[in-house]
Amino acid sequence: MVRLQIAKGEEQSRSAEHIKRVALRLFAERGVDGVTVREIAAAAGQKNHGAVGYYFGSKEALVRAIIMDGAVELEQLRNAALDALEAEGGPRTVREVVDVLILPVTALGDRYYVRFITLFSMSHRDLMLDAIDPRWNRAYGRCLDHLRRLLSHLSPGLQNQRFVFMGACLSAVLSARERALADESRDHPMWGSEHSLEHFAQALTALLEAPVDLPAGAIAQIEGRPAPPQEARGPVG
Repeated sequence: MVRLQIAKGEEQSRSAEHIKRVALRLFAERGVDGVTVREIAAAAGQKNHGAVGYYFGSKEALVRAIIMDGAVELEQLRNAALDALEAEGGPRTVREVVDVLILPVTALGDRYYVRFITLFSMSHRDLMLDAIDPRWNRAYGRCLDHLRRLLSHLSPGLQNQRFVFMGACLSAVLSARERALADESRDHPMWGSEHSLEHFAQALTALLEAPVDLPAGAIAQIEGRPAPPQEARGPVG
């Protein structure tokens, strides 16, 4: 009896994981609001159209589970990279932090997560942020802390704006790369080249380190904004 229960539990776990993978692909391609639970069940080969409810309770719970899966994996990859740099007294340059922000995203196990989270953050940002346990979203904050130190010549307001620009660039470029590489119908020489990632890292570093050429009044207006916009961040950027 115990063995049967264990086997059944393992089978259910595999089915739930399969449903998550299928749902993630559909969400990345069509958005969360463009996919029904019946379509997810059918695409996952489930005869029971209520499979999402059976395994997860609701569509929202399924979405939350998918968000956390990617957030946890990305958190672990980024923390490991930061730990290695800090053990040697770093990061010493903005570029080293940029590499921590970019490379773990490209190493994620699923090739649909970045597109999914980018689309979802635009349409359901409050739910996305609520779904992420703060314990699994600290690595991005560690990166920002290092960037503040390395960009200390910039005022806090200017730093905050650049971090917003940086996050938007990370999401847009890496989701475009993911989308292209998921298309196996043709070659994608630009996105498939390691030189493109290197160029992106150089460009993102240049964005962060660029000199400021704004009128004093414009800088004063930036400094007068009450809420630091970088606090509302997702797992990618």
